Amino acid sequence: MRLFSAERPLRLRSGAAVAVVGLLTAGLAAPAFADDDSPQTDQLWINRPYEQTLPLGTDGGQPQSRTLSVGLYHDNENFTVTDGRLAVDVSDLAGVAEVTWPDNCTPSGASAVCDISVVPAIGGDYEHQVFLTVRAADGAEVGAQGRITYEATATGGPDGTLTAPHESFDTTLTLGVGPDLAIDPIADIKDSQPGDERTIPFRFTNNGNMSANGFTVKLYASYGLTDLTRYDACTYSTTDGNDYAPSNKAVCTFDQVLAPGDSFELPEPLRVRLAPHALNERLDIDVEPGDGAQDIDSQNDYVALQIGAENTADFSVTGDAISGAAGETATAELTFKNNGPAWFGNLGSGDPAAQVRLIVPEGTTVTGVPSGCVPRTLGGGYYPKQTGAPRYDCNLRYWVLQDTRRTFAFSVRIDTVVPGATGAVSIHPTFGEFGEYPFDFDPDLTNNTAVLAVN
Repeated sequence: MRLFSAERPLRLRSGAAVAVVGLLTAGLAAPAFADDDSPQTDQLWINRPYEQTLPLGTDGGQPQSRTLSVGLYHDNENFTVTDGRLAVDVSDLAGVAEVTWPDNCTPSGASAVCDISVVPAIGGDYEHQVFLTVRAADGAEVGAQGRITYEATATGGPDGTLTAPHESFDTTLTLGVGPDLAIDPIADIKDSQPGDERTIPFRFTNNGNMSANGFTVKLYASYGLTDLTRYDACTYSTTDGNDYAPSNKAVCTFDQVLAPGDSFELPEPLRVRLAPHALNERLDIDVEPGDGAQDIDSQNDYVALQIGAENTADFSVTGDAISGAAGETATAELTFKNNGPAWFGNLGSGDPAAQVRLIVPEGTTVTGVPSGCVPRTLGGGYYPKQTGAPRYDCNLRYWVLQDTRRTFAFSVRIDTVVPGATGAVSIHPTFGEFGEYPFDFDPDLTNNTAVLAVN
């Protein structure tokens, strides 16, 4: 069973947050995949925080340190990329912040070169490789800002050397005062069973330099999570599942004061139950200071917990049979169905749950294309016209419930009568042409293909 990525939130956030259809971690760029008809390409990227607020010391105390996690990655997993060199320039931080370099960085004045032996591909198990420790400089004042800039090169790719886009990556540091509500790390939960009840060890601490005068806790539970613990301080609601995958939400308001260094836990342990249709689930937890205060580090006041259930979702596709004389047009209906028992959602990536692909039968032309279907060359490349393409890839929404059924109706003109002509109908992951990632939750792959028969 494969768990989804937890880097696209289940719901929308303001400020530094990203929407459900956003990219991966803040700072990761979209992969520059090549069409099958084009030469293979690759690109090096730098993953870094866009901005960070550093707390000033209060009452004569030393400022708190913060860790900036930075790393390199590249687009094309078909290439091995090594010997990454990340150049970090902190000259703009003079008088604003001080940096402590990690062991894999060699400093020289106000810059350093950090060595990264192996650079992962975006589709792999990405982890940050460079950890910079930063803190406010002595004597610096509230509102002071400075910028860290990055450049990078690596060995590999189609030409032997990769270079990250020049002058494209930086982190802005701002000095401030305020509360910093930081949620303790919570380990993902794997190998649960539908019907299980799980306890979530939720606690957060005010790591800032001012008290939080009240705070709000928000819980967003995906469709396969039910029976959230009920608290008097919370209001509960359920989304309708029209624009986004259905989910359960709780908004909890507490009026207590949380001083710097103090921690908070809910009145009783937070529990959720996995529904019979649970599969790859997600619980988003968000904390915010009250009284209009701004959290000085919004990167640690939110977690997206993955909760996996041992379950299956049987995807299937049904083709069609049409007939007619030369010059006649018929309607071909291709139907995707999730036979359950589980639902499925790409809650991390926001990518379509699946694509229904049609290879157009010999002797026919598609003259009417249903919504959500993209024309392609036979190999999967760009096709300039909406009609007349030899292949169509039809996207589902990013989630399908345990009983979802979606029909794509094509208008097909019979140009030449070819008795027994067939076109292939199949289901694929979104990036199927760039590497076949299987539906490893699907117990029966034999019903993932069908045909469109003509005459």
